[in-house]
Amino acid sequence: MDPAISPPPATPAPGAAAAPPPRPASRGGRREQILAAAAELFASRGFHGVSIDDLGAAVGISGPAIYRHFPSKEAVLREMLVGISERLLAEGRRRVQQADGPDAALCALVGWHVEFALSEPALITVQERALASLAGADQQHVRRLQRRYVETWVDVIVAVVPAADEAAARAAAHAVFGLINSTPHSALLNRAAMAALLRRMALAALTSPDVLTVNDP
Repeated sequence: MDPAISPPPATPAPGAAAAPPPRPASRGGRREQILAAAAELFASRGFHGVSIDDLGAAVGISGPAIYRHFPSKEAVLREMLVGISERLLAEGRRRVQQADGPDAALCALVGWHVEFALSEPALITVQERALASLAGADQQHVRRLQRRYVETWVDVIVAVVPAADEAAARAAAHAVFGLINSTPHSALLNRAAMAALLRRMALAALTSPDVLTVNDP
Protein backbone atom coordinates (compact mmCIF):
# COMPACT_ATOMS: atom_id res chain seq x y z
CA MET A 1 0.00 0.00 0.00
CA ASP A 2 1.24 3.46 -0.84
CA PRO A 3 2.20 4.98 2.55
CA ALA A 4 0.91 8.33 1.35
CA ILE A 5 -2.59 6.92 1.05
CA SER A 6 -4.42 6.54 4.35
CA PRO A 7 -6.86 3.66 4.69
CA PRO A 8 -10.49 4.68 4.99
CA PRO A 9 -11.94 4.75 8.50
CA ALA A 10 -13.43 1.50 9.67
CA THR A 11 -17.15 1.19 9.08
CA PRO A 12 -19.18 0.10 12.13
CA ALA A 13 -20.87 -3.24 11.80
CA PRO A 14 -24.55 -3.03 10.92
CA GLY A 15 -26.59 -2.32 14.02
CA ALA A 16 -23.53 -1.44 16.13
CA ALA A 17 -23.84 1.72 18.16
CA ALA A 18 -21.27 4.39 17.45
CA ALA A 19 -19.02 5.24 20.39
CA PRO A 20 -20.28 8.43 22.01
CA PRO A 21 -17.91 11.40 22.08
CA PRO A 22 -16.26 12.09 25.44
CA ARG A 23 -18.46 14.19 27.68
CA PRO A 24 -16.98 17.33 29.19
CA ALA A 25 -16.99 17.60 32.93
CA SER A 26 -20.11 19.22 34.32
CA ARG A 27 -19.74 22.60 35.95
CA GLY A 28 -20.23 21.12 39.39
CA GLY A 29 -17.87 18.25 38.63
CA ARG A 30 -15.18 20.62 37.40
CA ARG A 31 -15.48 22.74 40.56
CA GLU A 32 -14.93 19.63 42.66
CA GLN A 33 -11.92 18.71 40.54
CA ILE A 34 -10.46 22.18 41.02
CA LEU A 35 -11.03 22.07 44.79
CA ALA A 36 -9.41 18.64 45.10
CA ALA A 37 -6.40 19.66 43.02
CA ALA A 38 -6.08 22.94 44.88
CA ALA A 39 -6.04 21.14 48.23
CA GLU A 40 -3.07 19.03 47.14
CA LEU A 41 -1.22 21.99 45.65
CA PHE A 42 -1.87 24.35 48.58
CA ALA A 43 -0.80 21.65 51.03
CA SER A 44 2.46 20.90 49.23
CA ARG A 45 3.47 24.39 48.03
CA GLY A 46 1.53 26.77 50.23
CA PHE A 47 -1.31 29.01 49.08
CA HIS A 48 0.99 31.76 47.81
CA GLY A 49 3.21 29.25 46.00
CA VAL A 50 0.40 28.18 43.66
CA SER A 51 -0.71 30.21 40.64
CA ILE A 52 -3.95 30.16 38.68
CA ASP A 53 -2.01 28.55 35.83
CA ASP A 54 -0.87 25.80 38.24
CA LEU A 55 -4.48 25.14 39.21
CA GLY A 56 -5.58 24.97 35.60
CA ALA A 57 -2.77 22.63 34.62
CA ALA A 58 -3.63 20.30 37.50
CA VAL A 59 -7.14 19.71 36.09
CA GLY A 60 -6.27 19.86 32.40
CA ILE A 61 -7.52 23.35 31.56
CA SER A 62 -5.92 26.73 31.05
CA GLY A 63 -5.36 29.03 33.99
CA PRO A 64 -7.89 31.65 32.82
CA ALA A 65 -10.51 28.88 32.45
CA ILE A 66 -10.50 28.62 36.26
CA TYR A 67 -12.39 31.92 36.29
CA ARG A 68 -15.40 30.22 34.72
CA HIS A 69 -15.79 28.37 38.03
CA PHE A 70 -14.26 30.65 40.68
CA PRO A 71 -13.75 34.42 40.55
CA SER A 72 -10.26 34.18 42.10
CA LYS A 73 -7.74 31.89 43.75
CA GLU A 74 -8.88 33.31 47.08
CA ALA A 75 -12.42 32.17 46.29
CA VAL A 76 -11.11 28.62 45.81
CA LEU A 77 -9.50 28.77 49.24
CA ARG A 78 -12.61 30.25 50.82
CA GLU A 79 -14.89 27.53 49.49
CA MET A 80 -12.38 24.89 50.57
CA LEU A 81 -12.00 26.11 54.16
CA VAL A 82 -15.68 26.90 54.67
CA GLY A 83 -16.50 23.49 53.26
CA ILE A 84 -14.11 21.72 55.63
CA SER A 85 -15.54 23.53 58.64
CA GLU A 86 -19.17 22.96 57.65
CA ARG A 87 -18.50 19.29 56.97
CA LEU A 88 -16.76 18.69 60.30
CA LEU A 89 -19.51 20.48 62.22
CA ALA A 90 -22.48 18.89 60.47
CA GLU A 91 -21.19 15.34 60.65
CA GLY A 92 -19.94 15.78 64.20
CA ARG A 93 -23.37 16.96 65.34
CA ARG A 94 -25.07 14.16 63.42
CA ARG A 95 -22.97 11.49 65.08
CA VAL A 96 -23.52 12.94 68.53
CA GLN A 97 -27.28 13.01 67.98
CA GLN A 98 -27.29 9.38 66.90
CA ALA A 99 -25.08 8.16 69.76
CA ASP A 100 -26.53 6.23 72.67
CA GLY A 101 -25.29 8.35 75.56
CA PRO A 102 -22.28 10.60 76.28
CA ASP A 103 -19.62 7.87 76.18
CA ALA A 104 -20.80 6.70 72.78
CA ALA A 105 -20.99 10.31 71.61
CA LEU A 106 -17.37 10.92 72.56
CA CYS A 107 -16.27 7.75 70.75
CA ALA A 108 -18.26 8.90 67.74
CA LEU A 109 -16.65 12.36 67.70
CA VAL A 110 -13.15 10.93 68.04
CA GLY A 111 -13.86 8.37 65.34
CA TRP A 112 -15.20 11.03 62.98
CA HIS A 113 -12.23 13.34 63.38
CA VAL A 114 -9.78 10.47 62.94
CA GLU A 115 -11.65 9.34 59.84
CA PHE A 116 -11.56 12.84 58.36
CA ALA A 117 -7.87 13.37 59.10
CA LEU A 118 -6.87 10.08 57.52
CA SER A 119 -9.10 10.59 54.48
CA GLU A 120 -8.25 14.26 53.86
CA PRO A 121 -4.66 14.93 54.95
CA ALA A 122 -4.25 17.71 52.39
CA LEU A 123 -7.35 19.53 53.67
CA ILE A 124 -6.10 19.22 57.26
CA THR A 125 -2.80 20.80 56.22
CA VAL A 126 -4.46 23.64 54.30
CA GLN A 127 -6.83 24.32 57.19
CA GLU A 128 -3.88 24.70 59.56
CA ARG A 129 -1.63 26.77 57.31
CA ALA A 130 -3.76 28.87 54.97
CA LEU A 131 -6.54 30.34 57.09
CA ALA A 132 -4.62 33.60 57.48
CA SER A 133 -4.67 34.00 53.69
CA LEU A 134 -8.44 34.54 53.71
CA ALA A 135 -9.95 38.01 53.85
CA GLY A 136 -11.00 39.17 57.30
CA ALA A 137 -14.72 38.48 56.96
CA ASP A 138 -14.09 35.03 55.51
CA GLN A 139 -11.64 34.22 58.31
CA GLN A 140 -14.25 35.19 60.86
CA HIS A 141 -16.86 32.98 59.20
CA VAL A 142 -14.53 29.97 59.23
CA ARG A 143 -13.54 30.62 62.84
CA ARG A 144 -17.20 30.79 63.90
CA LEU A 145 -17.79 27.38 62.34
CA GLN A 146 -14.67 26.02 64.01
CA ARG A 147 -15.79 27.33 67.41
CA ARG A 148 -19.15 25.62 67.02
CA TYR A 149 -17.36 22.37 66.27
CA VAL A 150 -15.16 22.80 69.34
CA GLU A 151 -18.21 23.51 71.51
CA THR A 152 -19.81 20.30 70.26
CA TRP A 153 -16.79 18.49 71.70
CA VAL A 154 -16.85 20.52 74.91
CA ASP A 155 -20.48 19.62 75.61
CA VAL A 156 -19.75 15.92 75.16
CA ILE A 157 -16.52 15.95 77.18
CA VAL A 158 -18.23 17.65 80.13
CA ALA A 159 -21.05 15.11 79.93
CA VAL A 160 -18.51 12.26 80.09
CA VAL A 161 -16.35 13.90 82.78
CA PRO A 162 -18.81 15.97 84.86
CA ALA A 163 -16.08 17.19 87.23
CA ALA A 164 -14.24 18.89 84.34
CA ASP A 165 -14.94 22.55 83.80
CA GLU A 166 -15.58 23.93 80.33
CA ALA A 167 -12.21 25.66 80.07
CA ALA A 168 -10.36 22.40 80.71
CA ALA A 169 -12.64 20.53 78.30
CA ARG A 170 -12.04 23.16 75.62
CA ALA A 171 -8.27 23.00 76.06
CA ALA A 172 -8.41 19.21 75.96
CA ALA A 173 -10.42 19.26 72.73
CA HIS A 174 -7.82 21.48 71.07
CA ALA A 175 -5.04 19.21 72.31
CA VAL A 176 -6.76 16.17 70.83
CA PHE A 177 -7.22 17.99 67.52
CA GLY A 178 -3.49 18.62 67.52
CA LEU A 179 -2.81 14.94 68.10
CA ILE A 180 -5.15 13.74 65.37
CA ASN A 181 -4.32 16.50 62.89
CA SER A 182 -0.64 15.54 63.03
CA THR A 183 -1.60 12.53 60.91
CA PRO A 184 -0.43 14.04 57.59
CA HIS A 185 3.05 14.27 59.10
CA SER A 186 3.15 11.03 61.13
CA ALA A 187 1.04 8.36 59.42
CA LEU A 188 3.72 5.70 59.75
CA LEU A 189 1.33 2.74 60.05
CA ASN A 190 -1.23 1.38 57.66
CA ARG A 191 -4.56 3.18 57.76
CA ALA A 192 -6.47 0.75 59.97
CA ALA A 193 -3.65 0.53 62.53
CA MET A 194 -3.15 4.31 62.54
CA ALA A 195 -6.87 4.93 63.02
CA ALA A 196 -7.04 2.50 65.94
CA LEU A 197 -3.96 4.04 67.56
CA LEU A 198 -5.28 7.59 67.24
CA ARG A 199 -8.66 6.61 68.65
CA ARG A 200 -7.06 4.92 71.68
CA MET A 201 -4.71 7.82 72.35
CA ALA A 202 -7.43 10.47 72.01
CA LEU A 203 -9.90 8.65 74.25
CA ALA A 204 -7.21 7.93 76.84
CA ALA A 205 -6.23 11.61 76.89
CA LEU A 206 -9.83 12.69 77.45
CA THR A 207 -11.06 10.06 79.88
CA SER A 208 -8.10 8.92 81.99
CA PRO A 209 -8.78 9.45 85.71
CA ASP A 210 -8.02 12.94 87.00
CA VAL A 211 -6.60 14.24 83.71
CA LEU A 212 -9.29 16.91 83.37
CA THR A 213 -10.09 17.38 87.05
CA VAL A 214 -6.76 17.80 88.88
CA ASN A 215 -5.44 21.35 89.08
CA ASP A 216 -1.65 21.52 89.00
CA PRO A 217 -0.09 23.99 91.44
